[in-house]
This record gives sequence, C-alpha cells and structure tokens, in this order.
Amino acid sequence: MLINTETSALLVIDVQQRLLPAVQQSDTIEQTVCDLIGVAQELSVPTLYSEQYPKGLGPTSDKVVAALADSALRLEKLTFSCAADAQCTKQIKAVNRSQIIICGMETHVCVLQTALELKTDGFEVFVVADAVSSRTEQNKELGLARMRQAGVEIVSKEMVIFEWLERAGTESFRSISKGYLR
Repeated sequence: MLINTETSALLVIDVQQRLLPAVQQSDTIEQTVCDLIGVAQELSVPTLYSEQYPKGLGPTSDKVVAALADSALRLEKLTFSCAADAQCTKQIKAVNRSQIIICGMETHVCVLQTALELKTDGFEVFVVADAVSSRTEQNKELGLARMRQAGVEIVSKEMVIFEWLERAGTESFRSISKGYLR
C-alpha cells in the first residue's frame, strides 16, 4: 500500500521543549518533523499534534509550532498513547483519513503505543523512522522493531514525500524538492 494525500493525515507526537533536548539527534529530528509538516501543508494533508502532560514537559517546541498551520489540531493528553485518550481518538477519527503517518517522540513509548493502538483500531499506520527518536538509540530501535513486527509500516521522510507527490514534473514537485529534499 502506498501513502496517499487523499487518505492520510500526519500525526506529530510530543515534540515538546523539555523533552526534545533529552532525545538522540534532537536537532535533526525536529527539522525532519518540520519538513513533514511543511510538505503536508503544501499538499493539504491534515496535521494533528499531541502534547504529553504539557504542564510537566512544556509546550511543543517553538520551531515545530512555527511550522504548524493554524488548521493543525492540538491534542493534549496524559495517556502515553494518543489512541488511549477518548478526546484525542475523537479528533483523529474526525479528520476522516484511513492512513496515519506518525513522527515524534519517544519511539518506544508514546509513538509505539499510539501506532499499535491505531493499527488495532483499523488504521493503516506508518512511522517515519528518521523523524522519531528516544533518549537512547537502543530504545528507538526496539520500538521500531516491535512496531514492524506488529504490522506497522516503517518508512522514511523521503518515502512519505515521494508517495504523497506521486510524480515529478509538477509545480508541487518542484517546490517540495527544492524546499524539503536535501
């Protein structure tokens, strides 16, 4: 199955100011998340973003907030999984998309639990390996391996972008390839 702009939504999980410095390759992950957000906006793919216990972990990073459109839906949660929170689940289902593209933190906790529960709920789930992180590389790798074993598709930023684009030679391709494919 290929990722499609008409059937997918981007879910950015917990890229928060106090958590970001603790994860591996935080600057790269933050930029990759912003790239995915920018491409999603350009191609009219709905974007949602969650914040895990913002009183403790702070708000979403300034750079990610700057990349988000006003139309992005904010999901505040105390559960690790977005799908374990009734209000978050309601908002995810309200975008009416069957494919959920996930990026964010931490791979082995909130990303993992959200991906597994959304898969169980019948969504096609894709986790962007170069746009997720954990405090240790081992936890990231274990989280990705467990999701893969459960049938979650593990993809890269470029896979998502090229599948969303479908073809070269369009104005969208030219704009996105200049701005987000480096």
